[in-house]
Amino acid sequence: MLAASSASRATSAFARGVNRDRVLIVAEEKETCGQVRDYLKDKGFKVATAGTCVRAEEIWRATRIDIAILDYTLPDGDALELIPRLKAIDDSIPIIVLTGYGSIDLAVEALRLGAEHFLPKPAELAILYVMIQRSLENQRNHRLRLAETTTNGRGIQDPFLGKSDAIRRLADLAQRAAFSDSPVLIQGEAGTGKRLMARWLHQNGLRASEAFAELNCGRLRGELLEAELFGEPHDSLGGTPPSKPGLLEVAHKGTVFLDEIENVDFRIQPKLMTVVDEKLFRREGEFCDRRVDIRLIAATQQALAPSLLGRQFRDDLYYRIPWIPLSIPPLRERVEDIPILSAHILAELTADLGTGDLELGEDAVRALQGYSWPGNIRELRNVLERVALVTGSPVLSDEELHFDVQVEQYLTGFGQFRTLEEMERNYIQQVLHKERGRVQSAARKLGIPRSSLYQKLKQYKAGPCGLPRVS
Repeated sequence: MLAASSASRATSAFARGVNRDRVLIVAEEKETCGQVRDYLKDKGFKVATAGTCVRAEEIWRATRIDIAILDYTLPDGDALELIPRLKAIDDSIPIIVLTGYGSIDLAVEALRLGAEHFLPKPAELAILYVMIQRSLENQRNHRLRLAETTTNGRGIQDPFLGKSDAIRRLADLAQRAAFSDSPVLIQGEAGTGKRLMARWLHQNGLRASEAFAELNCGRLRGELLEAELFGEPHDSLGGTPPSKPGLLEVAHKGTVFLDEIENVDFRIQPKLMTVVDEKLFRREGEFCDRRVDIRLIAATQQALAPSLLGRQFRDDLYYRIPWIPLSIPPLRERVEDIPILSAHILAELTADLGTGDLELGEDAVRALQGYSWPGNIRELRNVLERVALVTGSPVLSDEELHFDVQVEQYLTGFGQFRTLEEMERNYIQQVLHKERGRVQSAARKLGIPRSSLYQKLKQYKAGPCGLPRVS
């Protein structure tokens, strides 16, 4: 119900003209320019006009244009001269050429230089409109295809599965955030579903029909991250275009999701702020700014607290961007949601594996709810996937789950303990439990002398079988 109402509101927002396409008409002839301009405005486009090549270049640099219509003859040149100059600034924008000098040679040359369509004058406005729509649709589909290469994997499609108060509060905040165009900052531990939340915000927001592109900033550094975000400059010798555009251009009009944003290099953070504030960026080695219209969604595993600002995340970026904060609760704080999440995951797994339906027995539910889940929903899915592959019963028991606690899991989830002593005490309890209270065997597993383990037990004031669990 939540997603459906969100989608309908987003659709109505588009119907009112949100993010309308921008058309540049370059023509000296006032009659031609005026007719085309008025017709396209009536169709809902935003229209800019220029009467000369020089003015067209100025607008091309200053405004993000979605498509251009060039009259062949201009006071200071012609379309064949202007096309390469415009493409040198931004080669991603489709161009339609109008001319009263219809010839095959002229059309072939215009197309060779980068024009997408060639239309004789006087132009049939209905035909021109169809050409514009096709060009824009091709451009949008191209961005969507490029954006798809940045996304992968499958997970729970609804980020609000559950009945806990925590997840209901999150759903309410996220629904309001979806209808804003302000940047969103998602905070949550590993495996809580930050990427899923970002996709949901995009799919239920004002930019739902446009591209969604994502990047994990923790996997790239320095120049590699900059090139991935902003693109590579033209080859200084050959003048060839870059092998692929930057993520910001791929997601023009859509959404950019930056995971682990705290890892963005200090040098790149001011450029990112300029994108959000002014819709401008400049590729390394270029002298012209490029315009782009994106919504930024960022995620971090750790809160961007004041203690981090100035050390790894710039305070001017944090305080100047009007972040909408969304905090995803860890699974251990919403244990009542575990049966619902598990049932959903099992249904997906059995559909993928082509097996019969699986369900959890009462003992399995209790076992799942009694575990701390340092890996959150991602770990829950892994545990259920393992048992789904090997089980021979339609009802899963706790004995089949096999999520025995290992040292690494305690190290991963150390944040639940207040001190190192508590983490050590908890781990010793687990080893003693597995060794059925046998101190010598437990000491061997722990890699310490038996006398040291007895000393620990005395320090914790408990016998080998009665060491209290620290939760």
